[in-house]
Amino acid sequence: MTRIPLFAASCLMAAFLAVPASAQDQVTVPLPDVSGLSQDEAERLIAALAQINVITSNCPGYEITDGEWTLLTGTGDRLAAQLGLDPTTYEQRYYGPAFELLDDPEACERIGPRARPVIEDLVKMGGATE
Repeated sequence: MTRIPLFAASCLMAAFLAVPASAQDQVTVPLPDVSGLSQDEAERLIAALAQINVITSNCPGYEITDGEWTLLTGTGDRLAAQLGLDPTTYEQRYYGPAFELLDDPEACERIGPRARPVIEDLVKMGGATE
C-alpha cells in the first residue's frame, strides 16, 4: 500500500471534507448529516463504508457509480473528522482491515450486497448520488 506523507494526507483529507464531495471526474454530491450519530454508530458506519468502498472497487459485479462512490467516501471522510481521526489513523483503523477482506474468497459475496442498502440509507439521511 502506498503511504502518503502525513502533511500531504492531511491536505487531501481537508479537501475531501468540503461539502459537497466530489470524485476525481468532478462528480459532486450532497453528503448526509451524520452529526447526530453516537460515537459507536459513527464507528460502525465508517467501518462499513470502508469495507463497501474496497469491495465495490475490487469485486466484479458489485461496481457502483461515481456519484455513489463520492457519497460513500465523502461520508467516510466526514465521519473521520467527526471522530477526530487523522488520515493515518483513519487508514490504519478502517481501510487496513477493509483491504484485508480481499484475502477472503467469500468477502465479495458477503459484503457486496450490503452496498446498495447502505447507499440508500445515506440518501435517506440527506445524501445523494447525483
